[in-house]
Amino acid sequence: MDPVGVAAAPEAGPGPAWQSKCPWGAPNTTSISCSLADVMSEQLAKELQLEEENAAFPEVVAVAEGPFITGENTDTSSDLMLAQMLQMEFDREYDAQLRREERKINGDSKVSISFENYRKVHPYDSDSSEDEVDWQDTRHDPYRADKPTTTPRKGFIGKGKDITTKHDEVVCGRKNTARMENFAPEFQVGDGIGMDLKLSNQVFNALKQHAYSEERRSARLHEKKEHSTAEKAVDPKTRLLLYKMVNAGMLETITGCISTGKESVVFHAYGGKLVYYFATEDKVMPPECAIKVFKTTLNEFKNRDKYIKDDYRFKDRFSKLNPRKIIRMWAEKEMHNLTRMQNAGIPCPQVVILKKHILVMSFIGQDQVPAPKLKDVTLSSEDMKKAYYQILNMMQQLYKECNLIHADLSEYNMLWHDRKVWLIDVSQSVEPTHPHGLEFLFRDCRNVSQFFQKGGVVEALNERELFNAVSGLNITADNEVDFQAEIEALEKMNEDHVQNHGKKLSMFPSDGDPPIFDE
Repeated sequence: MDPVGVAAAPEAGPGPAWQSKCPWGAPNTTSISCSLADVMSEQLAKELQLEEENAAFPEVVAVAEGPFITGENTDTSSDLMLAQMLQMEFDREYDAQLRREERKINGDSKVSISFENYRKVHPYDSDSSEDEVDWQDTRHDPYRADKPTTTPRKGFIGKGKDITTKHDEVVCGRKNTARMENFAPEFQVGDGIGMDLKLSNQVFNALKQHAYSEERRSARLHEKKEHSTAEKAVDPKTRLLLYKMVNAGMLETITGCISTGKESVVFHAYGGKLVYYFATEDKVMPPECAIKVFKTTLNEFKNRDKYIKDDYRFKDRFSKLNPRKIIRMWAEKEMHNLTRMQNAGIPCPQVVILKKHILVMSFIGQDQVPAPKLKDVTLSSEDMKKAYYQILNMMQQLYKECNLIHADLSEYNMLWHDRKVWLIDVSQSVEPTHPHGLEFLFRDCRNVSQFFQKGGVVEALNERELFNAVSGLNITADNEVDFQAEIEALEKMNEDHVQNHGKKLSMFPSDGDPPIFDE
């Protein structure tokens, strides 16, 4: 094909300066003569596009340093090169984020972590600056002082006048400073090596002893916190037992604490739908339950072993060397005592289940409100008289049918609910054959007699008359001193009889049966 000529407009003649700068003026164009094949060429189209862009934007500032400007001869038309450049930019941003996380987590800590293994190592990412070096990851830390060199086995270094033995004051001082790093982490020792601190043997031994003492003290505090119940809280093991009861369906929910004492904490809970087996029959959980958690601290139980060590049911299991066992036996003893009282028809909480040191009972009260204690309720003269005769009857039942003595009976351990008295807190209750059983009974009679005499009950017996009425004994002493002397003589006689003529059985066949003696 013959080439086709492309005619251009004639050039404008010389004119005023404002005409050449007028945006609406005719553009100055030069004639380009080319063939049709050149017009259809893609390379020519690119060149024309670049010329137009350069003419339209003559002062284009280069893009700031970045991964896309890698050289003048970079071929950006390749998809592989573009993908590598984008990946390089992503890796740099990822590494920068890791360095920020390291600085945030480490802070001023002496022990730091590093994310060096998670950084993206790009083969052609050679840009690195000196401030990005993590000195924590290097084998040698230029900012850390060198540790003192060890003395060889021969015990000295150097020769002649420059000899230095292992007993040198400076060498020993630096070694003691380095040994401080072996103390517990919570014992702050500072940077003694960096300050070239020299500790004498006396100072180092004192610091070492103090560090060990603090470590043992911290361990004791932690163990006490983990293994003891606080005033209104429970330890993790007790909390786990309560969670298991809820998950098993035995309890619906635990609402909160309703009473605290020296030996236990009582919580209120709603009973679940679980049917439990008790006393050879299946029973439904009560709608409201009282959870008695015996405190696992030994301060109160160490001095109360007299209530349990002479009880024939627990005498063989009692261990003076392991007082922690007393706590579980204390809970077990209250369960057995409540079972005897329940079988005798005495108003008391109904036992549901015993789990280690946790005793679940029926709740005496209504709608999370516990029944008031006898000392906190104001009764009429008729109700006070009725309560007195009811307590007198319960004491006789407790002694004769249950073969028990409350041992801590007072207005603090009696509740008033549904116009009658309920007995609680029988963990310390003992049998009449206990070496101090009659003394405990006389103390209970004194507490009951004094309370109702102050309450205006004219028919209330004094402590000696009440003791004879409950026990069935006929002690005719004119004063309290002689009365107590005869009680002690009876206890001594009973103890000698048991030791000489028979032994008490270690266990009852079932709760509620009287003790069996060998004739």
